[in-house]
Amino acid sequence: MSLSLPAQRVAGRSPRAANTASIFRPELQGLRALAVLLVMVYHVWFGRVSGGVDVFLLLSAFFLTGAFIRKVEGGRPLALLGYWLNVFRRLLPAAVLVLLATIAASVALLPKARWNSIMEQITASLFYAQNWQLARDSVDYYAAEHATASPLQHFWSLSIQGQIFILWPLLLAAGLILWKWLVTRIPSLSYRMTMGALFGTVFLLSLAYSVHTTSTAQSWAYFDTGARLWEFALGSLVAIFLPMLQRLPAALTVPLGWLGLAAILSCGMLLQVQQQFPGYLALWPTLAAALVIMSPNHRLGVQRVLAAPVLGWLGNVSYALYLWHWPVMVFFLVESGSAEISLGAGLGIMLVSLLLAWATTRIVESPLRSWQWLSAKRRRVGLGIAVLLSLVLAPLGGWEHRVSAEELRAASQAPVENPGAAILDPGFGHEPSSEAVMVPLTTKLDEEWSNFGAECTGAWAPESPAIEYCQQGGNPKAEKTIVLLGDSHAQHWSGAVDAMAQKLGWRWVLLTKPSCRFGGPSETRGEECGEFNAAAGDYALEHDPDAVITLGSFTALGPDRHGHSAGELERVVPDYEAGIRPLLEAGIPVVALRDTPRFTTPVPDCVDRFGAQAQQCSAPVSELMAETSPLEELSATGSLGEGFSTMDMTDQLCPDGICRPVIGNVLVYMDQSHLTSTFARTTAVEFEKRFLAALTDSP
Repeated sequence: MSLSLPAQRVAGRSPRAANTASIFRPELQGLRALAVLLVMVYHVWFGRVSGGVDVFLLLSAFFLTGAFIRKVEGGRPLALLGYWLNVFRRLLPAAVLVLLATIAASVALLPKARWNSIMEQITASLFYAQNWQLARDSVDYYAAEHATASPLQHFWSLSIQGQIFILWPLLLAAGLILWKWLVTRIPSLSYRMTMGALFGTVFLLSLAYSVHTTSTAQSWAYFDTGARLWEFALGSLVAIFLPMLQRLPAALTVPLGWLGLAAILSCGMLLQVQQQFPGYLALWPTLAAALVIMSPNHRLGVQRVLAAPVLGWLGNVSYALYLWHWPVMVFFLVESGSAEISLGAGLGIMLVSLLLAWATTRIVESPLRSWQWLSAKRRRVGLGIAVLLSLVLAPLGGWEHRVSAEELRAASQAPVENPGAAILDPGFGHEPSSEAVMVPLTTKLDEEWSNFGAECTGAWAPESPAIEYCQQGGNPKAEKTIVLLGDSHAQHWSGAVDAMAQKLGWRWVLLTKPSCRFGGPSETRGEECGEFNAAAGDYALEHDPDAVITLGSFTALGPDRHGHSAGELERVVPDYEAGIRPLLEAGIPVVALRDTPRFTTPVPDCVDRFGAQAQQCSAPVSELMAETSPLEELSATGSLGEGFSTMDMTDQLCPDGICRPVIGNVLVYMDQSHLTSTFARTTAVEFEKRFLAALTDSP
């Protein structure tokens, strides 16, 4: 979305500077308005790429480059420091207001499990680095459910533009130095042509990089500044060559302007581009915007629509409107509990966003922009920017201190106050204090993945490239070895396996691949998963462990959301027998673990909102799993031989038939179905007892 500043009414002061790019063009304000409307409509109702953001990226570079070229051609200094101070003085007030509102709304409405992420993104957004934050987190901007998306996710494009507002003047200054050097050798060379060559090079290199990166790592490319530079370069090229382009006959450029407008409107409808932007497909909206810009002022031109006063007014508040619409939408979904937005609710969101944008522009932006005392001296502008930054950093620091204090309290708590599954033992004689803090805190869930042990080395290092994640732990000199195979649901039991192995003096090895349950070749698995499972099976055969643990069943989401009947809530892993049979035939015992219950919504979010004992956060096990474990029937047939046994830990997660979010003052789940490593380790005593019993049952 564009942070491009409102187009200024600049009168040309010399014949060379008096070109079309320097004249206020109301149709471009209308183009801004159209772009922000497209972004809002597609965000609210469709969750798809509209092309509006790309239009804004091009427009921002068009105005920036045109202004600097007019400076050079008019004989004025570039004054980079003054430009940067002025730009961020005008951009920060509205952004700061939205960030402050987001802090307040996040504390009041969002679960604590999301606080750390929001705090990181507030800092990243304030300093125009949000796109890199999201790229590192591999966020899929359009695949995520809006209700669980960050209320600051839309700052990615603002961050890229903030970076461009720093980089582009440097390129323009470098081009000026280059031109002054070249013009002594090529007197006919103009600054405009020099910058055209420079930005043309940036365009080609960045577009090639964007196409490549989009095809190999689209989630990263979407937020990568390098993959977006070409869109800005295209806007700069339009500004540079616009005087020449507008010499083309109106019979050609007027229809092209209408074609551009039609292309902008149809981009989101015709292109299914969620997994393919930016890449070459982003040429559609950007070239369309270029056609609109080059369209001349003509009685039959596209200006007849885009220069409408209502669009001009909307264009003036487009920056603030973009800033407000996304958090308004996200917080509406959080508070309403809705998964989708109806027509009426969507119109309400847009109206609230529009009112907030108007008030922000009228009460905050315009007064600060026109405050002569503030803009009279550069040090005052710098001081103003520092004050704006501190308005966000001060409450953010207080929020972070509050979270840190609670985390310190939890860390200093006696272990007996958080027994977890140990409290289910009839012999356990301590009841945690009512003042004790639940662990792990939901603000620390990013540390709760079960990552025990160390990378596999030596003889235990896998040779196959299909195995990317191999961990080993326990006693490195042990005579007995357990191999744990599967996906993240196998991994989250590794905490219990590690505690058991440490006690017994055994070695353990974990081979895992996300979303790849171990089994034989199956149509339900992708090619990469099939390759991993084959390699993991070969690894186990080669190392001949004393036992292999796998997940034998697979739980689905509950009937209230996806319409599964009770019999479909849990099933044996597809082609599970084909996967474990070679191990059994080689004499390796296989223990099939029953899968964990799968809630329909994130458990930590529910605990934060309603409390650990709230009925809304618990569910009867019969609503989340099959009445009888499907593994029992698999075991009863005897078709897999005596080396096969099963293991069920459900009663440790759902005591008395109720699946609870917190047991023994320990949070059980870190999301909808993955156990926290803290809780998994508290099951170690019972896990060991049942695992050894299972091995005893299988010679």
